Amino acid sequence: MNQTRLSIEAIKDGTVIDHIPVGQGLNILRQFKLLHSGNAVTVGFNLSSQSSGSKDIIKIAGHFLDDAAANRLALFAPRATVNDIENFKVVRKRMLTLPEAITEVFRCPNSNCASHGEPVQSRFTVRLSHGETRLRCHYCEKTFARESVIEA
Repeated sequence: MNQTRLSIEAIKDGTVIDHIPVGQGLNILRQFKLLHSGNAVTVGFNLSSQSSGSKDIIKIAGHFLDDAAANRLALFAPRATVNDIENFKVVRKRMLTLPEAITEVFRCPNSNCASHGEPVQSRFTVRLSHGETRLRCHYCEKTFARESVIEA
């Protein structure tokens, strides 16, 4: 007997962010201010995944992410997919690529960095090194692992 069971309700139109590493769903909700959009947001944590064992998933009804916003997700979930849904069907599936630079998302963890005492936007160059996302501060020129950089 073939039984299909949805852990999270389907949406008619909107965006599904799938294959989020477990524990990153909350960071993405916070960083992208998805709960403040006025749209219905459905979130699943620690869901079963054939490819990775378990995952988080976010569904946003009536809201579509542009490519720049979708690619910013790669900082939190490099292997996530962003699916655009129309009339309950996936009309576009996007794999993410890391942006070359990111501004205003993170604060430099270096307490001596000029960005701490000045009214400037944070700015980092993004690169992948040995499978790890690294961020280089534009101001102090120090490089940090993504996990050690403080979210703004």
